[in-house]
Amino acid sequence: MEIKLVPIEKPEDINVILGQSHFIKTVEDLHEALAGAVPGIKFGLAFNEASGPCLVRWSGTSDAMIGLAKKNALAVAAGHSFIIFLENCYPVNVLNAVKNVPEVCRIFCATANPVEVVVAETAAGRGILGVIDGSAVRGIETETDIADRKTMLRKFGYKL
Repeated sequence: MEIKLVPIEKPEDINVILGQSHFIKTVEDLHEALAGAVPGIKFGLAFNEASGPCLVRWSGTSDAMIGLAKKNALAVAAGHSFIIFLENCYPVNVLNAVKNVPEVCRIFCATANPVEVVVAETAAGRGILGVIDGSAVRGIETETDIADRKTMLRKFGYKL
């Protein structure tokens, strides 16, 4: 077995959701879930088929996001994995809809941070072991950090 790190290539301000699923129907169901969760959402998604022709299947509403999804799915190349890029919304706005798609088995990350995918490769294929999401922790928040966190959440409208 060989372990590889596959960096997700994306603009700094674009959010990504990386997950695992189990059926080709995932593409249509994820598209419907995303479109139903946020009116006018701009996204691209790609799903790595794990049998038959083993293609990167894709869909979306933004050519730029679809391009990112196809490129990164092909780079990861792990069967039954999917990747979603969000142009004009945050993962928190769609994550429950994505998790409620019956084919979705797990979510590895939902973030705008830099991401590296830890992939295992054997003679049988490739699988995602996990992800490196952002930077290492540098310390414990102070009272000032707590106040800043609470202010930011209220600024974005996530708390009253």
